[in-house]
Amino acid sequence: PIGELARMMRDEDIGSIPIGENDRLVGMVTDRDIVCKGLADGKDAATLMARDVMNGPILYCRADEDVDDAVRIMEKHEVRRLPVINEDKRMVGMLSIGDIADCASRDLTAEVTRAVADHHP
Repeated sequence: PIGELARMMRDEDIGSIPIGENDRLVGMVTDRDIVCKGLADGKDAATLMARDVMNGPILYCRADEDVDDAVRIMEKHEVRRLPVINEDKRMVGMLSIGDIADCASRDLTAEVTRAVADHHP
């Protein structure tokens, strides 16, 4: 149930969590999804499942992809986190704006931050 997922996200300070099924990434759930697509619509957190609120289609980048390309995906879709998959289509990580700030130029970091922030006034 989504209530358990929300408590785990709160306790671990996680804003977005990948959802898997049969060893495959099937979607993402954010804290915002839980509130806007679930609770704000009056749905019962005790019966609501991740699939009921998760985002689709799945956005991702490949592990061997250039950071600039991953940033373009994040900008285009105005997302703060992007799952990373390997050549076997298995999730191997999560790329965040913080990760980009740690490894990319200031200009690139500022660019993606502006693009994503414009989506959330």
